[in-house]
Amino acid sequence: MNTGTLRQILLITDGCSNEGGDPSAIAALANEQQIAVNVIGVLEESAMNEQAQTEIENIALAGGGIQQIVYKKQLAQTVQMVTTQAMTQTLQGVVNQELSQILGKEQEWDELPPEKRGEVMEVVDEIGETVNLEVAILVDTSASMRTKLPTVQDALIDLSISMSSRGGSNRFMVLAFPGKKKDVDVLREWTSGMEQLSGIFQKITTGGVTPTGPALKATLQQFGKLRKRSLISRGKEEPYLEERGS
Repeated sequence: MNTGTLRQILLITDGCSNEGGDPSAIAALANEQQIAVNVIGVLEESAMNEQAQTEIENIALAGGGIQQIVYKKQLAQTVQMVTTQAMTQTLQGVVNQELSQILGKEQEWDELPPEKRGEVMEVVDEIGETVNLEVAILVDTSASMRTKLPTVQDALIDLSISMSSRGGSNRFMVLAFPGKKKDVDVLREWTSGMEQLSGIFQKITTGGVTPTGPALKATLQQFGKLRKRSLISRGKEEPYLEERGS
């Protein structure tokens, strides 16, 4: 099986977008381009904003990704969990397409008997260790996120460390919105590790509007720039994995 590259946007936010249109529409566009949009909603324990929760769910649904509502203290383990779950979900979709080769006949995941599911999951796990991974992390830095940013930083460093043992290559990018003069600011260009993120969010001035849709669109464009750069350097085209929702 040609595993290619798995691409994700990981949106970390705690509020509702209030500028730039429906972010779900941009998430759907990303999904069409085989880039999953996963969303982690970081809320205060004393507050549960139903509007924010609905928006988070709708973005992930349109983006074919995973969504998770967490409290700040749970964020570190959740970032890693959501990234891994999204990988598994995507790879299950890829394996579904190739079950005819693996099992000798066409079957969908839900139709498999338990013993066959175990067999398929072994394939998924194996590919998950070797597939190339590109994750653009988009962080909401509106005023209400101020106290959460140090935890976000620690969570991203933990994610980088946890993913470093994989056989496949890892590429991460970190963006923040709203930007000073644009919809997003690039905090870290595409890199193989995020251990050097220490102190990066201390330089950010939180506040302003929350243009989640335009920020997602700007993030989506970064994959095109990376792919062009990669094709120029390698002189060949790299296959995509097909992103699939649950």
